[in-house]
Amino acid sequence: MEIEELVNSYPFSVRYLMTQQIKCIACGEPIWGTLEEAAQDKGYNAEQIEHFVSELNKLASANPTSD
Repeated sequence: MEIEELVNSYPFSVRYLMTQQIKCIACGEPIWGTLEEAAQDKGYNAEQIEHFVSELNKLASANPTSD
């Protein structure tokens, strides 16, 4: 998922991204690309990225968007 799409669709994800030291547009640092690319840039391995995505999915389930 693109970082911009993640932040736009799930604004609450910004806080989680910040705790993981992942840059995002809403954090004041422009970044484009996928969540995976951003995590890899920070040195996350594949297993850590899977955990990261799992945590974001849990947050998304707990914080449904209002469309």
